[in-house]
Amino acid sequence: MDYQDITVETREEGITWLTLNRSASMNAYTSLTVQECTHAVGVFAADDSSRVLVITGAGRGFCSGGDVKSQVELEVADTRVLGHATVMREGFHPLTRAMRQLDKPVIGMINGPAMAGGLVLALLTDIRVASDRATFGDPSGSVGLLPDEGGAWLFPRVMGLERALRMTLLAETYGADQALSLGLVSEVVPHDELEDRVLSLARTLAARAPLAVRLAKRMMIRAQESTMSQALDDAELAVMITNDSADFAEGVAAFLGRRAPRFEGR
Repeated sequence: MDYQDITVETREEGITWLTLNRSASMNAYTSLTVQECTHAVGVFAADDSSRVLVITGAGRGFCSGGDVKSQVELEVADTRVLGHATVMREGFHPLTRAMRQLDKPVIGMINGPAMAGGLVLALLTDIRVASDRATFGDPSGSVGLLPDEGGAWLFPRVMGLERALRMTLLAETYGADQALSLGLVSEVVPHDELEDRVLSLARTLAARAPLAVRLAKRMMIRAQESTMSQALDDAELAVMITNDSADFAEGVAAFLGRRAPRFEGR
């Protein structure tokens, strides 16, 4: 598929980079943007040779939220009762679901502002590394909009309810260090070191046993909404898969042979 609003490339074996490519608008998304992202995530999910996904934005921004100035969106909204904002956010929900269902690791390379839907996209990644120039928040309420891309579900789970309400209702924005203290990101690095740091993490993840990585992620996500007994049942089933795998045998052989393992996802 030829994309207009994003670029997708494999820079190194096993590592896919998805870049929002609307730098003139700080990578504000339109319906087309999220449709292309949803397609790209589906392709990544189905490709066993691609083990890690990195999501970032072109230029100075990660994603500044929905593009309320997009003429295309305005024209589409003319046919809808509730306007262009609803059109864009309805289009975002399939992406939210696709990202949440991914069982392969996703790194957010937060190079600049991640606002409203852009913050949602960032929080849908598993490991978020931010530039010291990045900013975060959900100012949508200041113009009468809602955290409807998935933020109402994600924000309280990441920040706690009180902090999520404060950010949303008061339209607060945060610098990278404050975002780190709030749990919105796991690491902040100097802007010029961001890509190298993310690439290092991606290489490490790509070298891990794919079956174990995917099952561990799936188990942890499911465990957030299940009882301990259900989580232990999941663990029993997962072990039946991993412990009979060729990767498990390779891991043991590599450990005993004092060498780096070569995992193939089998």
